[in-house]
Amino acid sequence: MKLLSFLIRYSPGSVAVATLAGIISGVSNTALLALFNVALQPKGYSKTALVTSFIALCLFLPLTRSVSEMLLTKLAQNALFDLRMRLSRQMLSAPLRHLEELGAPRLLTALTDDVPVITGTLVVFPLLCINIAIVIGGLVYLGLLSWIVLLMVLAAIVLGVLTYQLPIIKAMHYFNRAREGADALFTHFRALTSGAKELKLHQRRREAFLTQSLQSTAAKLRHDNLAGMRIYIAASSWGQVLVFVVIGLVLFALPSMQSLDVRALTGYTITLLYLMTPLQVIMNTVPNLGRASVALQKVEKLGLELRAKGIEGESYVSPLPKKNWQRLELVGVTHRYRREGETEDFILGPLDLTLLPGEVAFLVGGNGSGKTTLAKLLIGLYIPEEGEVRLHDQPVTDENRELYRQHFSVVFSDFYLFESLLGLDSPKLDEQARNYLAQLQLTHKVEVKDGVLSTTDLSHGQRKRLALLTAYLEDREIYVFDEWAADQDPLFKEIFYYQLLPDLKEKGKTVLVISHDDRYYHVADHIIKLEDGKIDYDQNVAGLEVTARQPVSVSR
Repeated sequence: MKLLSFLIRYSPGSVAVATLAGIISGVSNTALLALFNVALQPKGYSKTALVTSFIALCLFLPLTRSVSEMLLTKLAQNALFDLRMRLSRQMLSAPLRHLEELGAPRLLTALTDDVPVITGTLVVFPLLCINIAIVIGGLVYLGLLSWIVLLMVLAAIVLGVLTYQLPIIKAMHYFNRAREGADALFTHFRALTSGAKELKLHQRRREAFLTQSLQSTAAKLRHDNLAGMRIYIAASSWGQVLVFVVIGLVLFALPSMQSLDVRALTGYTITLLYLMTPLQVIMNTVPNLGRASVALQKVEKLGLELRAKGIEGESYVSPLPKKNWQRLELVGVTHRYRREGETEDFILGPLDLTLLPGEVAFLVGGNGSGKTTLAKLLIGLYIPEEGEVRLHDQPVTDENRELYRQHFSVVFSDFYLFESLLGLDSPKLDEQARNYLAQLQLTHKVEVKDGVLSTTDLSHGQRKRLALLTAYLEDREIYVFDEWAADQDPLFKEIFYYQLLPDLKEKGKTVLVISHDDRYYHVADHIIKLEDGKIDYDQNVAGLEVTARQPVSVSR
């Protein structure tokens, strides 16, 4: 069983102790069953002894059961905690390009669907172990009563297992298909939430999305889940029929084969009826075990795929000391990738580029020319397929890439805004944040207390200012802004280009700005233009014809 092997790999000692407690609990249940049979025909037994034994078992049984359940529950929750954290760390340790290729729906489905399925099943896993122990103890007791009845029950169990496996294989096939369909359904859910405005504005598009995309995928998922559950329910019912068949054989066929008194028949029947409930629990848990095994298999497969192309950034890197660097270079850098909707790879490069301390560079070019990909290569999120990135004449390698990334503060065009200033622990953090909020004209919207932002529910342009706040507080040596000013009003564009960028330059920071605002190109020291993945030119502003626009008067 995959779930059991998962727990054993995590902590074999705890599994062994919990199993032992479960076995003792099963034996206690069997002893209580034997006591019931004796109490029905108490000849030759002391009533005091029977009552004392009953009280002792009533105390001992819940104790051993509680110990087993608590041990297994703690083990399961600890294992799941480690599974969540390991999967999250694997996602963050995988190369960014690999994460993008796997796709957000698959990653999120693992965290929001697979892990909860495993969690829900492991919660009932202790109860399953207890009932298995009860069944085993009951079979042992049944064997002590009559080896013939035991053989009949074992034959029924063997028949049940053999006839159970064939439909189970088919059911697992449906559950595997359902799990694959969950990835596709999650993609549609993302489209539903992200594209709600567009869907509301176009009725035919909305109906086509609901009926052709979402409904068909959801219907297929429903069909596969129902098909798998129907098979499991039918198999479970067949197992229950076998138990009644055995009881019928004991009551009607066995007396004709050998002489049996009423006490013996009563004992056999009570034992079989006593075993029906734990057997039913086991049978009802099997579907969840099957789905959880599929989910665990998916999570483990995803973990292997995340590590297939290497890991990065797993070791802690101490903050960089403030020191001077002379130049940042891209030397013959090439990167190949497949763009959505295209059949051939897009090749960026080979690129040769140099950035110097304290300069402002603008990266320009048409949409799809490779500007954002170049920025990701520059900051170390993408790894060049050819060529190398050098900082102060030192090549960036797998060994120092994590350290290299600590030189950059970046605001991406698709940035994510955290609700607190994570990773920043300056003793004057709140004071510094308030000063920057005033400079970014957000003091009337946002407050900072103990490093937590009072709100992030702002317009997109204002949220970008908050992202810039985080970049300022990081105080790195190199800043990269990807279309940062695109969502700002005209006044704040003036502030960005004529105040914020010169301030960063005055502090000795290097700034790379991806921009289409050609009216502000004169602010840069040099301009790099990309065209179809190649550098068309890289020239000082003085050598280019750019139109300077007079800044408006703005107050800080």
